[in-house]
Amino acid sequence: MTSLVVTMKGQVTLKRDLLQHLGIKPGERIEFDKMPGGELRVKASRPAGDIRAFFGCLADKTTRKLTIEEINEAIAAGWAGER
Repeated sequence: MTSLVVTMKGQVTLKRDLLQHLGIKPGERIEFDKMPGGELRVKASRPAGDIRAFFGCLADKTTRKLTIEEINEAIAAGWAGER
């Protein structure tokens, strides 16, 4: 079990191995759920993608052009339930 020190401001810093375990990258968010008995559940916040934005790129309704790799990535993420 990992223990963390609480600063005078009431803040903690998660260690790199914990962030890697959660799959968190710089700039991403973490969600906390309050559980009974004073426990917290921690998980990576996964924003839901908007499929309309993806279709807008395909329909040439945006200025952004997707590469085939980006399209394949979006499809794979969608099938995996990540978007």
